[in-house]
Amino acid sequence: MWIGTVTIVVPDYDEAIEFFTESLGFDLVEDSPSLTDDGRPKRWVVVRPPGAETGILLAQADGERERRAVGDQVAGRVGFFLRVDDFAQAYSRMRRAGVRFVTEPRTEPYGQVAVFLDVAGNQWDLLGPADRASGDAS
Repeated sequence: MWIGTVTIVVPDYDEAIEFFTESLGFDLVEDSPSLTDDGRPKRWVVVRPPGAETGILLAQADGERERRAVGDQVAGRVGFFLRVDDFAQAYSRMRRAGVRFVTEPRTEPYGQVAVFLDVAGNQWDLLGPADRASGDAS
C-alpha cells in the first residue's frame, strides 16, 4: 500500500505550478485537460519532488467553499512536510527563490526545521537531518 497523490487547493493553476517547480524545485508530472463532475473544464495538474513517488494534485479552487479552504486546508496547522538531505542548501535556495519562511531555522531532536508558506498560504515544515545541523542555515 502507498499514497499516490494528495490534493492542495490553490487559487490559480499556473501560479501554483510556477511556485512548486521554480521555487521548490518540484517536477511537473502532468498538466492535462479534464472535466469537473458536472462537465465544466478544469485541469489535472500533478507535481512532485524529484525522485518521489507521491505527487501533489494542484486543484484550482472551484466555488466559494473551496476558495475558503485555500491556505487553510489543515486549520492553520503545519500540514505538509518537505524532507531534504541538505537543509542549509535547500533553505538558502528557497529563500533566494522568494519562498516566505515564517520561522527561523532551528535544530530539534528530530533534525533541522523551518516553517514556510506555499503559494496558497498553507504551512509546511522544511526538514533536514539532525546529523547535518550546523546552526547556520542562512
